[in-house]
Amino acid sequence: MRLKNRLFWLVAFVGFLIDQLTKYWVVQTFKLGQTLPLIPEVFHLTYVTNTGAAFSLLSGKVEWLRWLSLAVSLVLIGLALFGSALSFWDQLGYGLILGGAIGNGIDRFVLGYVVDFIDFRLINFAVFNLADSFISVGIVCLLIASLQKTPHSHRRL
Repeated sequence: MRLKNRLFWLVAFVGFLIDQLTKYWVVQTFKLGQTLPLIPEVFHLTYVTNTGAAFSLLSGKVEWLRWLSLAVSLVLIGLALFGSALSFWDQLGYGLILGGAIGNGIDRFVLGYVVDFIDFRLINFAVFNLADSFISVGIVCLLIASLQKTPHSHRRL
């Protein structure tokens, strides 16, 4: 049996692995709240935890968010397994979203919070992690995929 949507699976696995390895490195290397300026006042690595969603939205709603991560992950897995063959951009987008959803979902189930560490201070952006980045880039890929699809012609009755 040949695995369908192989790029999807590869991207999801690699994204998940990179996310978890970077979070593990941060937890092992930094104390909570510690920051390392790579480019002072522009880009830092700062270890924080987040009990909410992106930008600390829904802070403290870990229970709800963990189940949402699981549901999104299961829907995407079902889409790749049982749906039709996906385009390049769909596979890339859905794979990135799955890798990010599983990465943050595991944090929520195991730790009760998400480990964040990417800190862009120049634009006063919320501290985030690679899973968040993968989800955002995945959405952009899906937008590209939707722009490439030709609209269906509608016949007048």
